[in-house]
Amino acid sequence: MSDRFTARRINVVGTSAAGKTSMAAALATLLDVPHVEMDALHWEPNWTEAPDDVLRDRVRAAIAGDGWVVDGNYAMVRDLLWERVEAVVWLDLPLRTVLWRYLTRTIRRVGRREELWNGNRERLSDHLFSRDSLLWWILTTYRRRRREYPPQLAARPDIVTVRLRSGRAADRWLADVTRQLR
Repeated sequence: MSDRFTARRINVVGTSAAGKTSMAAALATLLDVPHVEMDALHWEPNWTEAPDDVLRDRVRAAIAGDGWVVDGNYAMVRDLLWERVEAVVWLDLPLRTVLWRYLTRTIRRVGRREELWNGNRERLSDHLFSRDSLLWWILTTYRRRRREYPPQLAARPDIVTVRLRSGRAADRWLADVTRQLR
């Protein structure tokens, strides 16, 4: 990595199960800034979606400070994020990698009954028998994101863009940033 990474307001994007939350948490720890999970702002108890105006208010409050790392792709709040963001880290991993991560993460979450946000837990039936399933979401949004992000990011030359195309590339980039900040 030749250029020093100096951003303190970062949006980590990518398809579901690409590793956004893990990357954002690591960056937030390195930078000593808040980590904001968009899903935690979006999902109410019982997997109810927050109303748009409520989500926008929550995001405004979460990004009011001088530094933060937000993970998530919610188009309805992208304008709020990208008017303040300094860098977008795009985890553009191969679909096979995303699907493997989805499978292992889902097995772990279901098996351990992990609480995600606001008391919500994943159930296996939610992943297998519904067109609202996360698997269906991944399969229907993966290619769309790969089409939409390049022109959206190109239209914003003021935002540093880091596009990472593999898990190894993401690990190497994060290690480089870690070395720079120590």
